[in-house]
Amino acid sequence: MNSTASQTPSVPTSPTPPRRKSSRAAGGARKAPAPPARAPRGASGAARTSTAKKGPAKAPGAVQKAKAEKVKKPKLVRDSYTIPKDEAAVLAQLKERSAALGQASKKSELLRAGIKALAGMGDKALLAALRAVPAIKTGRPKKG
Repeated sequence: MNSTASQTPSVPTSPTPPRRKSSRAAGGARKAPAPPARAPRGASGAARTSTAKKGPAKAPGAVQKAKAEKVKKPKLVRDSYTIPKDEAAVLAQLKERSAALGQASKKSELLRAGIKALAGMGDKALLAALRAVPAIKTGRPKKG
């Protein structure tokens, strides 16, 4: 043992992985940061914050009664449709008419009211109403 250098046990080190080239160096654009997460629709501003105060605690029996009384909302379906311009104008007139009567409405509410009216008709009246509506080509209108 005449060696002057002390021998230390060698610790295996993992080789560092090769660095990836930056996309900026290659002339690529930088990615935009992801938008912040949004609270679900219908949530008020106070409900979105984590510092919102909670109301007084309820008894366990009261919570179960409240859940039993809660009515489930119907599942909504999003749809699109194509109608002629003159029928769209009739929808706009019906919106104005309902607002003048003190019951503001949306197009979807007018369409749903029409569906209820059609559902309440007898077979002959329903067929007569359907025959009064001309068939149109479905799909999106062409641009131009």
